[in-house]
Amino acid sequence: MSALPHALRELRPTLRLALPITAGNVGQILIGLTDCIMIGRVGAVPLAASAFAGALFVVAYLLGIGILTPVAVRAAEAHGAGRPREAGETLRHGLVIAAITSTLLAFVLTGLSLKLQLFGQPAPVAAAAQAYLVIIGWSLLPGLGFLAVKNYYEALHRPWTPLYWVLGGLGLNVFLNWVLIYGRLGAPALGLTGAGWASLLSRLAVFVGLWCSLQRDPALAPARPLRWLARLRGRELAAQFAQGWPVSLQLFFESSLFSVSAIFMGWLGTVALAAHQVALNCAGTTFMFPLGLSHALAVRLGHARGAGHGHLLRVIGFGGIGAGVTLMACFSVMFLVAGPLIASAFIRDPEVVKLAARLLIVAGVFQIFDGTQVTAMGALRGLADVRTPTVITFFGYWLCAAPAAWLLGFPLGHGALGVWSGMAVGLFLCALLLVARFVAQTRTPRV
Repeated sequence: MSALPHALRELRPTLRLALPITAGNVGQILIGLTDCIMIGRVGAVPLAASAFAGALFVVAYLLGIGILTPVAVRAAEAHGAGRPREAGETLRHGLVIAAITSTLLAFVLTGLSLKLQLFGQPAPVAAAAQAYLVIIGWSLLPGLGFLAVKNYYEALHRPWTPLYWVLGGLGLNVFLNWVLIYGRLGAPALGLTGAGWASLLSRLAVFVGLWCSLQRDPALAPARPLRWLARLRGRELAAQFAQGWPVSLQLFFESSLFSVSAIFMGWLGTVALAAHQVALNCAGTTFMFPLGLSHALAVRLGHARGAGHGHLLRVIGFGGIGAGVTLMACFSVMFLVAGPLIASAFIRDPEVVKLAARLLIVAGVFQIFDGTQVTAMGALRGLADVRTPTVITFFGYWLCAAPAAWLLGFPLGHGALGVWSGMAVGLFLCALLLVARFVAQTRTPRV
């Protein structure tokens, strides 16, 4: 069989797995969007406080996502090798890691809530954010627990059940926001604090719901642990942590780059910062699509490794990377053609719309690089190759992208376009090096 038909044949199951994962990612974006809209009706200070606290929460959540990535990869490998009970043990140990990690992160966010003035925020914003940050910080416990079980379901090629609970959680979050923010159905109007309780309760509900689905699904009985409270295996905990912490660093390096770019934009003024936020929202939404594909690639490659199908690794990987590039090329054309129209949907200020449309041109270019690097990174995770990609992302984002963004934006005088062009340079280098790493790792069939 020639290469292209073979790649297309292997791409179909990857896309089938990626579809519900991507829909779940978009659902998470919609939760943040609805929170923003509903809190914004209370006032400017609560909205600013939610954005500030949300930025701190996102960093913690991304660290949790990274540390739990091995649940998907290791469970997929065990499933592919015909060892379903071992996949269940992966989940059992992953839930322990989720509990420990979320508790530590919650304590860190609680401590930060007492020192928000150190971040240079206006006093009313810091005061409003304090209780909200504590509440959403502790929502990490059910949030990361849900993520661990979700990863397990996806590793067993059953991604639809977690998606249904994500969508249910979205609806519940909107309802609880309506009740607790505005004081409906006899509840007190808690404003921003109410939004925090809505997030915690909805995350708890979807975790409990997915956990009950796991216990009641007869098809998963062979892949559940025989005893959930059995003695833990130190070797399994260590192996998951060793695979997970480099992924946490990868996500931190990329997310912190965009945080630094926001600081740079703040130096350029209100218009630049507003335009940056518009363009970043657009790029962040489209990024959810190759991100879902990346996770599907990690699962499929882990499954192939476990099944001993080393000859399929390169075919599956390049099929997924190619699909990611194609998809992001379509979004690129959309940004290039309809930039002003897209920007005007967010804000009516003509200066902001004009600059945001120009930034979307740059975003249109780096969409392709972004899609390439995230799918290549997912493919490497499926090969259990995480440490070298961590070095690559640090090099690309912090040793290249951040200095290039500063250099182009300020000393060379290109302003906001220079900052975004610098980020594009880092994404291009990461994409190039991560694909080269995947080529090197799959040059000889491996299991």
